[in-house]
Amino acid sequence: QVQLVESGGGLVQAGGSLRLSCAASGRSFSSYAMRWFRQAPGKEREFVASISWSRVTNYADSVKGRFTISRDNTKNTVYLQMNSLKPEDTAVYYCNTVVGSDYWGQGTQVTVSS
Repeated sequence: QVQLVESGGGLVQAGGSLRLSCAASGRSFSSYAMRWFRQAPGKEREFVASISWSRVTNYADSVKGRFTISRDNTKNTVYLQMNSLKPEDTAVYYCNTVVGSDYWGQGTQVTVSS
């Protein structure tokens, strides 16, 4: 059983920055691949970024060069640094990992005003 708790969302103007955090339970966090997804109103949930246990990262084309995913295994936490935010980044952001089962956090709202 893995529990994921996101934080750090909020309201920001276009061009601003936010850093999301996802705190995970579990003794083997350092071996987990971690992902961020987002879901905008009326749209399907979409992949944003991932980081492997060996810190290999991958990004959706829409966020490349603006978002950075990282992890701190001493804190069992994965981060999503979001810079140069755009109104189209407005969504609920979810943390995810697959450890046998598919685990999701409750989400954190990010709203970017124009």
